[in-house]
Amino acid sequence: MTSETPPQIATLSVTVNGEAHRVPAGSVADMVRGLGLDPAKVAVERNGEIAPRSSLEVIALADGDALEIVHFVGGGQDDGAAGDDSWTVAGRTFRSRLIVGTGKYKDFAQNAAALEASGAEIVTVAVRRVNVSDPKAPMLTDFIDPKKTTYLPNTAGCFTAEDAIRTLRLAREAGGWDLVKLEVLGEAKTLYPDMRETLRATEVLAKEGFLPMVYCADDPIAAKQLEEAGAVAVMPLGAPIGSGLGIQNKVTIRLIVEGANVPVLVDAGVGTASDAAVAMELGCTGVLMNTAIAEAKDPIRMARAMKLAVEAGRDAYRAGRMATRRYADPSSPLAGLI
Repeated sequence: MTSETPPQIATLSVTVNGEAHRVPAGSVADMVRGLGLDPAKVAVERNGEIAPRSSLEVIALADGDALEIVHFVGGGQDDGAAGDDSWTVAGRTFRSRLIVGTGKYKDFAQNAAALEASGAEIVTVAVRRVNVSDPKAPMLTDFIDPKKTTYLPNTAGCFTAEDAIRTLRLAREAGGWDLVKLEVLGEAKTLYPDMRETLRATEVLAKEGFLPMVYCADDPIAAKQLEEAGAVAVMPLGAPIGSGLGIQNKVTIRLIVEGANVPVLVDAGVGTASDAAVAMELGCTGVLMNTAIAEAKDPIRMARAMKLAVEAGRDAYRAGRMATRRYADPSSPLAGLI
């Protein structure tokens, strides 16, 4: 009786997220599953080109392929008073005027709890490589359901138009979203936007069918140029990202609001509830924040405070504030004093 030599399974040498791997020959989907990942929860770039999710089962791996596998990482309720004051961006309507980020929390559970307390309906999410060495690690989507909360993929950490465009192409493949947040940074110290690169990326993305909400300098001229280039919302900074300094230039924010035909949302610099209220009192459509909530001593309580501040600021704007005066004006009449 002779023993048969088992057939050798062909293997290929590929690079996944910058690391060399030996994987069995087969489809891209086979490789993704072999890494312990769900093809339905990731996006794949193969040799610099997006691999459509619908084609992952039929795209055959080749020796020497370079692949990037990414997913989203951390980077509402309504009351009667705000029910008639919804807002719309790119044809999509929301009740909450607060948008929150998903970075800097101690874990995804705290992030989800803060989101619930804030009442926000939109969260920004960063696009990062999947950790293929730990494919069972929790993902943001396990805690914040993208079917119930609108994910706004962003380009945090991108310093060129090309990197930002590539990132958002992958994001669209991963989740199908075309409403995105674009930011192209100028340098690492201030994290101020590079407006030349930002404008260039906006033009390309708009032509490709994206709906970019764009982080920008607090410059009325730049904001109008972005709108003309296809931005569906402009998002001027109140102060440097993560600084908590509050709204530093009320004049230019107000001018941007007055000149815009798209939503204007303050993005970056909010530190506490009064900052959020000021942004809304200036007439902004909404406010986006992350660090102010995530780095608070009690993030859940701060998220609730921010919800109330945005609502109060919006109500104050709609009510129309009193005129300012140089001198006192008594509330009670002086005639008829005893």
